[in-house]
Amino acid sequence: MPTRPLLAPGLRFMALSALAFSAMNVLVKQAGTRLPTQEIVFVRSLVSLAISLALLRRAGVSGLGTRRGLLLLRGLWGYSALSCVFYAVSHLPLAEATMIQYLHPTLTAVLAARVLGERGDRALAASLALGTAGVALVVRPGFLFGGAAAPLDAWAVAAALAGAALTAVAYVGVRELSRTEHPLVIVLWFPLVAAPAALPGTLAHGLWPTPAEWALLAGVGVLAQLGQVWLTRGLALETAGRATALSYLQIAFAVLWGWLFFAELPGPWTAAGAALIAAGTWIGARAAARAPSVSRAAAG
Repeated sequence: MPTRPLLAPGLRFMALSALAFSAMNVLVKQAGTRLPTQEIVFVRSLVSLAISLALLRRAGVSGLGTRRGLLLLRGLWGYSALSCVFYAVSHLPLAEATMIQYLHPTLTAVLAARVLGERGDRALAASLALGTAGVALVVRPGFLFGGAAAPLDAWAVAAALAGAALTAVAYVGVRELSRTEHPLVIVLWFPLVAAPAALPGTLAHGLWPTPAEWALLAGVGVLAQLGQVWLTRGLALETAGRATALSYLQIAFAVLWGWLFFAELPGPWTAAGAALIAAGTWIGARAAARAPSVSRAAAG
């Protein structure tokens, strides 16, 4: 008797996407010790753009797509979200900025229900609640846990909230585009928009990378490409709410990478948060595995 897989195909793609993006952040942290943020975004976008064009040519698929207006908006939403998050991280304590940004899975589920008509269920609600609680324990923001934290910059808080909201909008846009567009086309339009958007900042403040930094930047681009492809495939196969609940795995992976590469040993709060994140992910994954497949032709 065949056994049911632990993760539905769409959730496997989302888990792989979380792994790729978390590994990418390790390289970004290393490259960002000297290079400005917009330069990292620009080079990452160029690498992703080159890979996307090569894969599209190999697949014999036109990169123009059929819903170009929505594709352009998806690219703008993604780049704007990234810019808001980077601004917030630069002007807020990392814990507060991370906590606010990781509101996006909940916002995605709510927005998908309103815009795409996707129905939530108790398992999804439990998964999102556990994931949000886990993130709170991992990052322990001062406005929730007290302490002598300085008043937060109102503009930076607004940017962090905008980043979370724009991430949700971008994910819902990917979900909608997956109905008609090839995944590689959807992926292409993010660097197609992000590269020219990041160019002015790169020209104004960029530094010439060392050989080691070129290797880091290349790795960032490759991992970003893998993460985007797997994200797009995952959103084509699963509802936006269930799929983005797996993004909480990035927090768990971040704990692992911090321990392995930066000697950042997790404390009891982090361990408790990781346990909640794992429990929420497991509940959402099992619910999705029992649900009917929503596979799209675009995911092929």
